[in-house]
Amino acid sequence: MRLPKKERGGKKEKRIRALSTDVVIVKTGRRICGTGACLANAPLHQNKSYFEFKIQSTGVWGIGVATQKVNLNQVPLGRDTNSLVLRNDGSVYHNNEEKNRLPANSLPQEGDIVGITYDHVELNLYLNGKNMHCPASGIRGTVYPVVYVDDSAILDCQFSDFYHTPPQGFEKILFEQQIF
Repeated sequence: MRLPKKERGGKKEKRIRALSTDVVIVKTGRRICGTGACLANAPLHQNKSYFEFKIQSTGVWGIGVATQKVNLNQVPLGRDTNSLVLRNDGSVYHNNEEKNRLPANSLPQEGDIVGITYDHVELNLYLNGKNMHCPASGIRGTVYPVVYVDDSAILDCQFSDFYHTPPQGFEKILFEQQIF
């Protein structure tokens, strides 16, 4: 998962928080494939965050937000209180409960871009720049972007330089700056 880079001592450093044992990260950290999940290293601190995923190859996948306590080796995510994810079948799951579902004619396909907004209360989904009006909520605490893949799925992560303009008021993930 390509993650935002942070300047540290004049060098740019890629920061990966956690990934499962059988997931593979390629293409300069932008592409996830294999089997398992990856949690971004940058939490969603600002009030309104936006990030995107491009479906390069279909299969079993999920994208959304999760806490550090999520089990990245147990896919699909969304089975406990530690993740809130859109699954490849269009369902949005949290705590093993379907919270919402994309319209049947709007399931993401190969080549599609799925945008996610999160405002610390509600997660919203965008398909190729169009609001899907599919809100979901319920996750609590500090969350990070999360993605999982299985069954030949390949997804590309986009945390800046987006394919589509973020909705008004939403922006890329910001790093918390340490002053001391």
